[in-house]
Amino acid sequence: MNFVRLIEWLGEDWLYLGGGFVIGLAFGFFAQRSRFCLRSAVISFSRRQFGTVLAIWLFTFSAAVTGTQALILSGLLDVSETKHLASPGSLSGAIIGGLMFGMGMILSRGCSSRLLVLAATGNLRALLSGLIFAVFAQASLHGFLSPLRDRLAALWIVTPDDGTNLLDRLYLPQWAGLAIGLVWLAAALWYARRNRTKPALALHGVMAGLMVAAGWLFTYSMSVSSFRIIAVKSLTFTGPSADTLMFLLTHPKNPFDFNVGLVPGVFAGSFLAAWLARELKLQGFKDGHSMKRYIAGAALMGFGGMLAGGCAVGAGVTGGSVFALVGWTALVSMWVGAAVTDCFFDRESCSIARP
Repeated sequence: MNFVRLIEWLGEDWLYLGGGFVIGLAFGFFAQRSRFCLRSAVISFSRRQFGTVLAIWLFTFSAAVTGTQALILSGLLDVSETKHLASPGSLSGAIIGGLMFGMGMILSRGCSSRLLVLAATGNLRALLSGLIFAVFAQASLHGFLSPLRDRLAALWIVTPDDGTNLLDRLYLPQWAGLAIGLVWLAAALWYARRNRTKPALALHGVMAGLMVAAGWLFTYSMSVSSFRIIAVKSLTFTGPSADTLMFLLTHPKNPFDFNVGLVPGVFAGSFLAAWLARELKLQGFKDGHSMKRYIAGAALMGFGGMLAGGCAVGAGVTGGSVFALVGWTALVSMWVGAAVTDCFFDRESCSIARP
């Protein structure tokens, strides 16, 4: 896909920013309509309920993997030089950060992307949690928490020479990535049929996942069409939330960035979806205890997401779509951290012995 004419018409900066906004707008719309949420999927799975929320998450994840791998196999996308695969990654960060992020999304009742989607519908709990998440993400990137993040990340580093591509590590060909995505899609269809999931919900979940593939394709097309170096990336909310916060508080040298357009786009898309469905509603905290819980969860997600290399979408779905070893490790760790936290905090009975 060649963007030369669009670049000549709009300019590189505005096209890059606008692409992030439009893709974010679509993701926010479909995420709101589908109720896509990793937290809900983990709870459904760990409690052996296997409900519609699990089917929706599988639809989104499988669509992201299948769409991205199809673009790679068709020659329209090259992710070999992306940060996920071409740069050293931290397995210790993925494990520790993933566990912390999983704990945080249970306490705050939603991952970072879900909080952003809910905030746009009038959920003040999600709005406050999202702001705290962004503050702790920024503190972990450049602030007082960055030395601790660096130390934890340095415990176990994996380089491209070691193997950052999970398919390569398993000695699998590239087409195996597409096959794995289709297997996940088949699982989603099975769960959807079992739970009589509405086709519209399933479709919206698929479209949310395809926005990950769209993000990859857009930034890659920009990178080969632009006269300057542009990073090939897709949806994530840890770094972009921190970038958006700093954009609002300071005057950045280059405000025209995919990340800066992404977060407002998701907010606008979710607001639009909720407005059309008449689901806009102000919601606040019930008491002080719940407020403390949300704040603690958001702080854990902010630090954990930056340590893990991304949030449930950024590391889990986006990183998983290109079979990044660190991304899949972070995703599994998030599931484990969330399942254990749900067991200890939100369930009266649990098979894990409590102290």
